[in-house]
Amino acid sequence: MKELIVKGYSTAEGQKRTDGGNSFTIKPIIPHGTANKCNASFIEVEPGNYAFGYHYHEVNEEVFYIISGTGIVRTVKGDVTVKAGEAIAFPTGEEGAHVIRNGSDTEKLVYVDFGSASLPEIVHFPDTDKVLVVGPYSNGFYDKK
Repeated sequence: MKELIVKGYSTAEGQKRTDGGNSFTIKPIIPHGTANKCNASFIEVEPGNYAFGYHYHEVNEEVFYIISGTGIVRTVKGDVTVKAGEAIAFPTGEEGAHVIRNGSDTEKLVYVDFGSASLPEIVHFPDTDKVLVVGPYSNGFYDKK
């Protein structure tokens, strides 16, 4: 990281992602490529939606810290409920597979997504048989088959 970064949830600019009728908002705190070893974003998930899709990382670990709302996290061992003030950590490999969805019908889910940022990285999406390959100079989604 080349400079001190201070960002607040209410003032961070959001980037909405939409895929197949599902949407969520990313508010980068430490965007990818800003720091050498980590990244972090505020994530907002409206009722009825999830963030990023079911996936696992080969290289990088993630930690979610719930700011407000209730999340239902799908894991290889079943669903885990997390609420404001709780954190959940995901190891690398298939045992760390996860997706978080908003567990409320009325309240927005807001959490901080912290992660390590080692490259190259391969992210597997088991539900779609896709992989995301991220390198220092290029990245892309590919069919696993």
